[in-house]
Amino acid sequence: MATAVSVERDAVAAGLGTSSLGPDEAVLGVAGSAHPPPSSRLRSSRVDPHRPSGTTAHGGSGSAAHGGSRSAAGSPGQVDVIVVGVGPALAAASTASALTAAALKGEPYDLVVSAGIGGGFQPEAAVGSLVVADGIVAADLGAETEDGFVPVTELGFGTVRHEPPADLVRRVAEATGARTGAVLTVSTVTGTAARAASLRERHPTALAEAMEGFGVAEAAAAHNVPVLEIRAISNPVGPRDRAAWRIGDALAALTEGFGKLAPVLEGWNRHDG
Repeated sequence: MATAVSVERDAVAAGLGTSSLGPDEAVLGVAGSAHPPPSSRLRSSRVDPHRPSGTTAHGGSGSAAHGGSRSAAGSPGQVDVIVVGVGPALAAASTASALTAAALKGEPYDLVVSAGIGGGFQPEAAVGSLVVADGIVAADLGAETEDGFVPVTELGFGTVRHEPPADLVRRVAEATGARTGAVLTVSTVTGTAARAASLRERHPTALAEAMEGFGVAEAAAAHNVPVLEIRAISNPVGPRDRAAWRIGDALAALTEGFGKLAPVLEGWNRHDG
């Protein structure tokens, strides 16, 4: 698993480092980074949850995650944590590269997880809470018209929504205490009350917004791999108010949530049902 920035990636890895996965699970966790490394836009920290927490696994460009390491992508019981870059386009490209590399090695992933912090629509998604997406939605992919925004699907092509496996969403929510709802992917973070209200009007089930989930989901869909998105809420969606951000609380929630996630993955099989 990974997060929007390196500290989020470490928060996810720290949670997984205290857990164990089943012997047949291979999971790719991805999200964007607001500060991708200058020498490489794709960094990987591979975590073996069977190893004690507190050890360090080094990936490219000095990246680090808590837990042991394995060298091969998709090895049994392995979670690979990568930072894929900010925004849906780079997130999609980097995720697709990782999925392709694993497939070419004959070690494909069973699940892709987009994880990190994001904005929450108030009051449903409180700061410091967790949200798991039952729909991963491209909120600004379309066209502006005199009558308002038109999603790309209504223009006759593309898609604007991916749906994670419903049973997995339910299990993750039950295990972590997360709320379930749509997570919107935007290329421009919401900064006004008017835009927040417009997004909620168009997407009444939305609980959070972030910048990578839909890109990750597009790459996963191209490889026929299920996708999941989990966000810890660091700030309200609406007017930008740095004083209202609670990044530390969101990171702590992310670590705690992922500490409870491994047993869910162990008991879930993409081919069930």
